[in-house]
Amino acid sequence: MRLLFLGDVVGRPGREAVQRYLPALRARLKPDCVVINGENAAGGFGITEGIYQELLDAGADAITLGNHAFDQRETLVFIERAPRLVRPANLPPGTPGRGAALVELADGRRVLVINVLGRIEMDAVDCPFRATEREIELCPLREMADAILLDLHAEATAEKQALAWHFDGRVSMAVGTHTHVPTADHRLFPGGTAYMTDAGMCGDYLSVIGFDWREPTRRLVEKIPGSRWESASGEGAISGVLVETDDRTGLARRIAPVRQGAHLAEALPDW
Repeated sequence: MRLLFLGDVVGRPGREAVQRYLPALRARLKPDCVVINGENAAGGFGITEGIYQELLDAGADAITLGNHAFDQRETLVFIERAPRLVRPANLPPGTPGRGAALVELADGRRVLVINVLGRIEMDAVDCPFRATEREIELCPLREMADAILLDLHAEATAEKQALAWHFDGRVSMAVGTHTHVPTADHRLFPGGTAYMTDAGMCGDYLSVIGFDWREPTRRLVEKIPGSRWESASGEGAISGVLVETDDRTGLARRIAPVRQGAHLAEALPDW
């Protein structure tokens, strides 16, 4: 099975880049399942129902979220009728939505998509290790899921790596999101889990993590609050990772970065 994961979609440039490049990538790379992190898709803060549907129409099979999951208040309502929208599994009990989704593909195979938040330099949430353990116990690899994709939405690189090591051999892939900067450490762990510290973002790379550079730079220089951050408005690119799994085990056989679009060095697998 081939799993294509794209990092955080930031604002309109990110959405337009997904719409521009994903259909051709589906034809070229032939992924069986596409998952996109959409937590910054609405102007950089959260997601709306219209954007959720827009990303599905562009070719996504599931959308994950993160610490900005409920920045758009309408998400509190529509997430209950959005079965392929996955918010962090380690949010408090009673939070609307689901922390994992079992996505059934056209050929009958099933992919479990899990989203968790890190705790280092992030808001206080429940333990991501225990939350992931709970979701995997409910839907184990090879028993109920043909592949498991774990979105590690965290700030600290060490925390992402520790989570991946802890679940090595029990998930097909563990890929980080949140920092919006693609890393060069894609690899296979000894137990068969594919890993990358951060998938990068889908957005305008002439920016500060997808936002117009002026306000975040001014805040760093002057150290006083100012206007709201606005997503950048230039041409966007997409960034993510492609993983191929063994159908017998559900574990990864190979992994490669996927990058395409303006102001970003292109990387496309030749599998």
